[in-house]
Amino acid sequence: MDEFLQFLFSGLTRGSIYAIVGIGFAIVYNASHVINFAQGEFVMIGGMAAVAITTKLGLPLAAAIPLSVALAALVGVALEKFAIEPARGASVVAIIIITIGASIFIRGGVEVLVGKRDHSLPAFSGDEPIRIAGATLQPQSLWVVGALVVIVLGLRWFFGATRTGKAMLATSHNRLAAQLVGIEVRHVLLASFALAAALGALAGILTAPITLTRYDIGIMLGLKGFCAAILGGLGSPYGAVAGGLALGMAEAMTGGYVSSGYQDAVAFAIILCVLFVRPQGLFGRAGTERV
Repeated sequence: MDEFLQFLFSGLTRGSIYAIVGIGFAIVYNASHVINFAQGEFVMIGGMAAVAITTKLGLPLAAAIPLSVALAALVGVALEKFAIEPARGASVVAIIIITIGASIFIRGGVEVLVGKRDHSLPAFSGDEPIRIAGATLQPQSLWVVGALVVIVLGLRWFFGATRTGKAMLATSHNRLAAQLVGIEVRHVLLASFALAAALGALAGILTAPITLTRYDIGIMLGLKGFCAAILGGLGSPYGAVAGGLALGMAEAMTGGYVSSGYQDAVAFAIILCVLFVRPQGLFGRAGTERV
């Protein structure tokens, strides 16, 4: 039982990170029908910016977190404005290639600026593990899971009670109809990229005390977040949460009971099965109208 609980805690932490990244994929896809493969780089930007602000500028972590999230949001806006918007109307493959190119550009720029070594952030509540029924839980894991809960509740309020959130929902359902009722779709797209980048940066900050951070950490986390979004249904942020948690649990159980060498392959095996059996994902619709 203690082993099972240990794997369960590990899966819950991993799954929460994948879920936050997957929500970013879902928000951008809903608003623009773009699959943003640069989403993982916002995870890296968040962690690396927080490290730079605390070590180089000497600011406390409480100040570094919002500054890092704001920086990532600005990068997200710049990505949409200067890379995605000029290619509006291009094929899906062309847009995907553009986002991959942007990912490589951002990663290379950070590598030149800070190098290839690992960086770390201090745990938010110390490193003393919490013991539960023979298993141990890192306090930072509680921050990760708690952040996911706050994000889900915050998004529920944002989409249901704010004009910007309702505009995003309207744009995701029918872009032309949204334009006809006076919604500035261009502003909605910028806001969606900024929000997705901010969520990715927050995931990077939360995970840096656990796994460290480096210039290329966004590659795998971005792919896992994409798998979570596909598993839950690409157009559903809440489906991305379920997909991320399921993926994290599957990886942890595979690594614990089978072999740690197979845990990365689990994500891609699951996504292949989902695409063959239920291409719209667990919570996605069978068809999506595109205007």
